[in-house]
Amino acid sequence: MKFKNWIYTAFIGAALSLSSTYEANAQVAQDRYFRALGTPHNPKVQVSWNRYHTNLALEEIMKDMAKKHPNLVKLESIGKSYQGNDIWVLTVTDFNHGKADEKPAMWIDGNIHSNEIQGTEFTLYTAWYLAEMYGDLDFITELLKDKTFYIAPTINPDAHDYFIKEANTQNSPRSGMIVLDNDGDGLAGEDPFDDLNGDGHITYMIRKSPTGRFVKDQMDPRKLIMVAADEQGEYEMLGYEGIDRDGDGEVNEDGIGYYDPNRDWGWNWQPDYVQRGAWKYPFSVPENRAVMEFVMKHPNIAGAQSYHNYGGMILRGPGAEEDLGTYNASDVRIYDAIAKKGEEFMPGYKYLVVYKDLYSVFGGQLDWFYGGRGIFTYSNELMTSYLYFHENAGRNNQDEQMKVDRYLTFGDAFVDWEEYDHPQYGKIEIGGFKKNFGRLHPGFLMEQDAHRNSAFTILHGYHTPKLSVSEVKETDLGGGLKEVVATVYNERLIPTHSSQDLKYKIARPDYVSISGAKVVAGFVVESEDFKKYKEQKVDPEKIHVENIPGMGAVKVRWIVSGGGNYTINVDSEKGGKASWKK
Repeated sequence: MKFKNWIYTAFIGAALSLSSTYEANAQVAQDRYFRALGTPHNPKVQVSWNRYHTNLALEEIMKDMAKKHPNLVKLESIGKSYQGNDIWVLTVTDFNHGKADEKPAMWIDGNIHSNEIQGTEFTLYTAWYLAEMYGDLDFITELLKDKTFYIAPTINPDAHDYFIKEANTQNSPRSGMIVLDNDGDGLAGEDPFDDLNGDGHITYMIRKSPTGRFVKDQMDPRKLIMVAADEQGEYEMLGYEGIDRDGDGEVNEDGIGYYDPNRDWGWNWQPDYVQRGAWKYPFSVPENRAVMEFVMKHPNIAGAQSYHNYGGMILRGPGAEEDLGTYNASDVRIYDAIAKKGEEFMPGYKYLVVYKDLYSVFGGQLDWFYGGRGIFTYSNELMTSYLYFHENAGRNNQDEQMKVDRYLTFGDAFVDWEEYDHPQYGKIEIGGFKKNFGRLHPGFLMEQDAHRNSAFTILHGYHTPKLSVSEVKETDLGGGLKEVVATVYNERLIPTHSSQDLKYKIARPDYVSISGAKVVAGFVVESEDFKKYKEQKVDPEKIHVENIPGMGAVKVRWIVSGGGNYTINVDSEKGGKASWKK
């Protein structure tokens, strides 16, 4: 018996020792990091936000998010691209607190233009941050109980990978992968870029010429300088590297990239001879059509954000001056309030209006979201030169780019000039900035800007409607009748119906109903002070309310008979649900 007791004691001691060792090791692992403010401490899904991910990597991350956060993240394909790739959407919300499609929602997408791939990373970062911070931050926890985020990291998956994996310029391709006859010779895609030196980038070709207008900078021979009008240069620019494949005397004029997916949306659409880049008709691009159909099926979407590059801009519509009357002053005040707050915490970003501060866009995505669906929508142009040296030198400023490559990327951004025997031009030199420099964030700048832009979309999502029955008053009218007046309050900036929504009756009215009492009459209260009421004679127990304004309230009134308890319910497509019980 003593031996058995000794064995038992030894076993328990060993188990406790192992347990202590395990706990100590776990503590060591936990203590290896000191939590940085605003970031997940021990994320369930490990992602490096200083790099760009291929479609395969994106899918792996998204599936891992859905697996590790089953009560917060759902993944679905909303359709297929031209080449048959899935267009993935993450639904991020607290699924244990209400149905996703019955909460006010934000739509967020990126990468409609295939070379603008940081939009993919920023949208995915938003989904990851929301899921990982749930339970750690009260703000995020409450936000996901109240709201739904529909997040599509890339709505152009075909060309997303084509830009990453194939040789391209900073600006190509802008479109998807549908190959068109860009040069009008009856053949499609017969003269694309050629990566002559095989470095994975399409850079420039230059050639020595007595009529050239450029010389190499003596201080930095990578840099080309245009000479004065009365001076002779040494080099001529031949354009992006390539050859004339079809013998028409032009180089690279018929590759991928003619149509523009952001000229394809069904609001103020114009044909190609008016708006270059438009294709056959609105939503002729299959990827856009998939997004449109998803949005149409989800009337709870009250806010939207798309990500582009470049320039450090928070953009709203209208895209064209002809559409100026679409944006009602009351809605513009809401746009202004959110965007101007975003300017404060997004260094280098400016709040601008597309038609006024950039150029005219017909058939643009943000105009369809607002004009066609009444959804408050921004389009952010990501990356700004301000992030380099806290100066606004502007895009394609050669002096700044050279300085960045010297002091921040240490030569990683530039392909040095190298001689090449061209079959048509003869002896040339090939070199210049790589495709992933200029428009795109270097890796070391990505996470900070991703977080700031995500904070902006989270702010926008926060200000989608939040409804509550803030007050219920009863008055005894005698004769067994009672007056019930309910105040429905919207605690956020965005109304349940935008002005555009009200103008075209895009969404159904909001419903405020009473159950558990016999309703004699029902009214919308137009002025409680002056006893001004608008009676609803049909189905008076379910009052139709036109709109619940942001940071404002509406009141409804019923005349009911009998006593007892009753329930008041609010049901709004874009405002969600609320209830009050006596």
